[in-house]
Amino acid sequence: MAEQQELKKEHVLLKPERGEIVVDGAGCIAGRLCSHVAKLILKGNRVTIVNAEKAMLSGHRYKTIQLYKEHLEISSATNPIHGPFHPRRPDTILTKMVRGMIPKRKASGIEAFKRLRVYISIPDRLRNSSMKSFEDSKITKPMSHYITMGDLAKEIGWSGEMHGG
Repeated sequence: MAEQQELKKEHVLLKPERGEIVVDGAGCIAGRLCSHVAKLILKGNRVTIVNAEKAMLSGHRYKTIQLYKEHLEISSATNPIHGPFHPRRPDTILTKMVRGMIPKRKASGIEAFKRLRVYISIPDRLRNSSMKSFEDSKITKPMSHYITMGDLAKEIGWSGEMHGG
Protein backbone atom coordinates (compact mmCIF):
# COMPACT_ATOMS: atom_id res chain seq x y z
CA MET A 1 0.00 0.00 0.00
CA ALA A 2 2.79 2.40 0.90
CA GLU A 3 4.58 1.61 -2.38
CA GLN A 4 1.49 2.53 -4.40
CA GLN A 5 1.26 5.88 -2.63
CA GLU A 6 4.97 6.47 -3.30
CA LEU A 7 4.47 5.73 -7.00
CA LYS A 8 1.49 8.05 -7.18
CA LYS A 9 3.48 10.85 -5.54
CA GLU A 10 6.37 10.36 -7.97
CA HIS A 11 3.97 10.30 -10.92
CA VAL A 12 2.43 13.61 -9.81
CA LEU A 13 5.83 15.25 -9.34
CA LEU A 14 7.22 14.09 -12.70
CA LYS A 15 4.72 15.75 -15.01
CA PRO A 16 6.02 15.98 -18.57
CA GLU A 17 6.77 19.42 -19.92
CA ARG A 18 4.63 19.94 -23.00
CA GLY A 19 6.37 22.98 -24.42
CA GLU A 20 5.59 26.66 -24.42
CA ILE A 21 2.19 27.96 -25.48
CA VAL A 22 1.92 31.62 -26.47
CA VAL A 23 -1.56 33.06 -25.96
CA ASP A 24 -2.65 36.36 -27.53
CA GLY A 25 -4.78 38.33 -25.07
CA ALA A 26 -5.96 40.93 -27.60
CA GLY A 27 -9.73 40.97 -27.94
CA CYS A 28 -10.31 38.27 -25.30
CA ILE A 29 -12.43 38.55 -22.17
CA ALA A 30 -9.90 38.50 -19.33
CA GLY A 31 -11.68 36.09 -16.98
CA ARG A 32 -12.33 33.47 -19.64
CA LEU A 33 -8.78 33.78 -20.94
CA CYS A 34 -7.37 33.35 -17.44
CA SER A 35 -9.46 30.26 -16.74
CA HIS A 36 -8.11 28.57 -19.89
CA VAL A 37 -4.55 29.57 -18.96
CA ALA A 38 -4.99 28.28 -15.39
CA LYS A 39 -6.02 24.87 -16.71
CA LEU A 40 -3.06 24.77 -19.10
CA ILE A 41 -0.44 25.61 -16.47
CA LEU A 42 -1.92 23.11 -14.01
CA LYS A 43 -1.55 20.42 -16.69
CA GLY A 44 2.17 21.20 -16.94
CA ASN A 45 2.39 23.57 -19.91
CA ARG A 46 4.49 26.71 -19.95
CA VAL A 47 2.13 29.53 -20.92
CA THR A 48 3.01 33.04 -22.04
CA ILE A 49 0.28 35.67 -22.41
CA VAL A 50 1.11 38.58 -24.72
CA ASN A 51 -0.83 41.82 -25.34
CA ALA A 52 -2.09 41.91 -21.75
CA GLU A 53 -3.12 45.55 -22.14
CA LYS A 54 -5.55 44.59 -24.92
CA ALA A 55 -7.47 42.01 -22.88
CA MET A 56 -11.07 43.05 -22.23
CA LEU A 57 -13.25 43.37 -19.17
CA SER A 58 -16.96 43.17 -19.88
CA GLY A 59 -19.44 45.61 -18.44
CA HIS A 60 -20.11 49.31 -18.40
CA ARG A 61 -16.87 51.30 -18.64
CA TYR A 62 -17.42 53.80 -15.84
CA LYS A 63 -18.97 51.25 -13.48
CA THR A 64 -15.99 48.93 -13.94
CA ILE A 65 -13.53 51.74 -13.22
CA GLN A 66 -15.53 52.84 -10.17
CA LEU A 67 -15.65 49.29 -8.75
CA TYR A 68 -11.92 48.83 -9.23
CA LYS A 69 -11.16 52.18 -7.55
CA GLU A 70 -13.30 51.11 -4.58
CA HIS A 71 -11.29 47.88 -4.45
CA LEU A 72 -8.06 49.90 -4.30
CA GLU A 73 -9.21 51.59 -1.08
CA ILE A 74 -8.98 48.30 0.85
CA SER A 75 -5.85 48.44 2.99
CA SER A 76 -4.53 47.55 6.41
CA ALA A 77 -6.27 49.29 9.29
CA THR A 78 -3.05 49.93 11.20
CA ASN A 79 -0.50 50.58 8.47
CA PRO A 80 -1.11 50.43 4.70
CA ILE A 81 2.52 49.41 4.10
CA HIS A 82 1.58 45.94 5.37
CA GLY A 83 -0.74 45.34 2.40
CA PRO A 84 -2.81 44.12 0.70
CA PHE A 85 -1.11 45.37 -2.42
CA HIS A 86 -3.25 46.00 -5.49
CA PRO A 87 -1.74 45.73 -8.97
CA ARG A 88 -2.09 48.65 -11.36
CA ARG A 89 -0.22 47.29 -14.40
CA PRO A 90 -2.23 45.26 -16.95
CA ASP A 91 0.19 42.32 -16.86
CA THR A 92 0.15 42.06 -13.07
CA ILE A 93 -3.66 42.36 -12.99
CA LEU A 94 -3.89 39.37 -15.36
CA THR A 95 -1.26 37.49 -13.35
CA LYS A 96 -3.29 37.96 -10.16
CA MET A 97 -6.44 36.84 -11.97
CA VAL A 98 -4.75 33.57 -12.97
CA ARG A 99 -3.32 33.17 -9.46
CA GLY A 100 -6.84 33.31 -8.06
CA MET A 101 -7.82 30.36 -10.26
CA ILE A 102 -5.11 27.94 -9.12
CA PRO A 103 -4.44 26.41 -5.68
CA LYS A 104 -1.69 28.94 -4.96
CA ARG A 105 -0.68 27.55 -1.54
CA LYS A 106 -0.37 23.91 -2.64
CA ALA A 107 2.82 22.58 -4.21
CA SER A 108 1.05 21.92 -7.51
CA GLY A 109 -0.22 25.50 -7.65
CA ILE A 110 3.15 26.99 -6.76
CA GLU A 111 4.86 24.95 -9.49
CA ALA A 112 2.12 25.81 -11.98
CA PHE A 113 2.37 29.53 -11.23
CA LYS A 114 6.10 29.45 -12.03
CA ARG A 115 5.19 28.32 -15.57
CA LEU A 116 3.21 31.51 -16.29
CA ARG A 117 4.56 34.64 -18.00
CA VAL A 118 2.50 37.71 -18.89
CA TYR A 119 3.75 40.57 -21.09
CA ILE A 120 2.53 43.97 -22.19
CA SER A 121 2.61 43.95 -26.02
CA ILE A 122 4.72 41.28 -27.73
CA PRO A 123 8.39 40.83 -26.73
CA ASP A 124 10.91 40.63 -29.57
CA ARG A 125 11.77 36.98 -28.87
CA LEU A 126 8.10 35.98 -29.33
CA ARG A 127 7.30 38.02 -32.47
CA ASN A 128 7.66 35.08 -34.88
CA SER A 129 6.05 32.41 -32.70
CA SER A 130 2.57 31.09 -33.41
CA MET A 131 -0.10 32.64 -31.19
CA LYS A 132 -2.98 30.69 -29.76
CA SER A 133 -6.35 32.16 -28.84
CA PHE A 134 -9.47 30.60 -27.37
CA GLU A 135 -12.62 31.08 -29.43
CA ASP A 136 -14.99 31.07 -26.45
CA SER A 137 -13.03 33.86 -24.79
CA LYS A 138 -13.23 36.24 -27.77
CA ILE A 139 -15.54 39.23 -27.44
CA THR A 140 -18.91 38.90 -29.17
CA LYS A 141 -20.52 42.33 -28.65
CA PRO A 142 -19.37 45.70 -30.01
CA MET A 143 -16.31 47.27 -28.37
CA SER A 144 -18.48 49.79 -26.48
CA HIS A 145 -19.61 46.98 -24.13
CA TYR A 146 -16.04 46.38 -22.91
CA ILE A 147 -13.06 48.19 -21.44
CA THR A 148 -9.49 47.17 -22.20
CA MET A 149 -7.15 46.23 -19.39
CA GLY A 150 -4.81 49.04 -20.49
CA ASP A 151 -7.56 51.68 -20.23
CA LEU A 152 -8.52 50.42 -16.77
CA ALA A 153 -4.88 50.49 -15.69
CA LYS A 154 -4.50 54.08 -16.93
CA GLU A 155 -7.56 55.11 -14.92
CA ILE A 156 -6.30 53.56 -11.67
CA GLY A 157 -2.79 54.97 -11.81
CA TRP A 158 -0.59 53.01 -14.23
CA SER A 159 1.91 55.40 -15.79
CA GLY A 160 3.21 53.05 -18.51
CA GLU A 161 2.58 53.45 -22.20
CA MET A 162 0.27 51.44 -24.40
CA HIS A 163 1.98 50.11 -27.50
CA GLY A 164 0.00 50.47 -30.70
CA GLY A 165 -0.36 47.64 -33.11
